Amino acid sequence: MTLTRTWRFITIMLTAFSLSLSMAHLFELPRRMQFDQQLWVRVTVFENVYRLFGSVGALFEVGAILSAIVLAFLVRRHGASFYLTVGGTVLLVLALVSWIVFVAPMNAEFAKWLTNPVPQNWTRYRNQWEYAHAINAVIKIMGLSLLLLSVLVETPKKKAIQSNSM
Repeated sequence: MTLTRTWRFITIMLTAFSLSLSMAHLFELPRRMQFDQQLWVRVTVFENVYRLFGSVGALFEVGAILSAIVLAFLVRRHGASFYLTVGGTVLLVLALVSWIVFVAPMNAEFAKWLTNPVPQNWTRYRNQWEYAHAINAVIKIMGLSLLLLSVLVETPKKKAIQSNSM
């Protein structure tokens, strides 16, 4: 296997792992939006059911971005594949920036709730946190799609094999 193929595999796998965590948020969204304050805060803030998403998820997300940047360099002379790879990379970066801008401040706010009362407008924080995660999932779906398309545009079409045995 060539360096480029190996690097594509690594990039796609890291991106898929990162997306898998975002998809969990997306699929849980409809039900979690029905939780009352006590349940939502207990599960999300006090029990912190997503604690590994922050540590392991961060490794997947940053790893996917860094590997995609290297991949873009490796395929820089591959025409359409290069542009699709760059597009996928930009979307992965956009998802991270979106997380930093919209989710991280909510996580900081939730940390205050461990020692202070939950504010009356708690749904504003919940909504931003939940919907930002959902949007990140969609952005990552598009990013992974472009990375996969960058491979497919270089996949040669096999010619039909004709049998002369008849």
